[in-house]
Amino acid sequence: MRHFLDLLLSWGPAGVFTIATVESAGIPNPGGTDFLLLALAIARPGEAFKGAALAVIGSLLGSVIFFEILRKGGERYLARYTSSGRGARFRAWFLRYGLLTVFIPALLPIPILPFKAFAACACALGVRRTRFLLLLASARIPRYFALAYLGSVLGETSPAWLKSHLWYMLGIAGLLFLSLYAMIRWSEKKALQ
Repeated sequence: MRHFLDLLLSWGPAGVFTIATVESAGIPNPGGTDFLLLALAIARPGEAFKGAALAVIGSLLGSVIFFEILRKGGERYLARYTSSGRGARFRAWFLRYGLLTVFIPALLPIPILPFKAFAACACALGVRRTRFLLLLASARIPRYFALAYLGSVLGETSPAWLKSHLWYMLGIAGLLFLSLYAMIRWSEKKALQ
């Protein structure tokens, strides 16, 4: 595994693009893009922002593939994996909160909120491709550029900084979710008046 990581890191920003595309297309690799981008930013600070830009592009490209696959066969997938247990709970959250359930884990990697489960619900349940991709871009751009900045400025101490600020990030995610949800509910009520 270490050899594979070294190979991708030797590719520089192209390695980040590759892993972002593969990960976003649906091949499980939780945090692979984040980890590789941070490693690139630490090792080559001058290429950090190029890596972040290619991570965003790769993520969007992979998400188009993921979207098309789930759009075509997603309802069967959802019926199979979201009929009970955790899957049913994720589907119910998506039906209640909509694209917020996709935006928050796309912006901040939170283990208890699996991005792919919510993204699969969005794709299979009829969210328009353009809207889905714009939402992902609005989450991935700040996420990847923040990681690139952090790695290029803090260097080897970046992972420790992220670990020590995990609770702050979870708090920010919670506040962001509540704020966006309140704005959506307010605009829905306004539209009904």
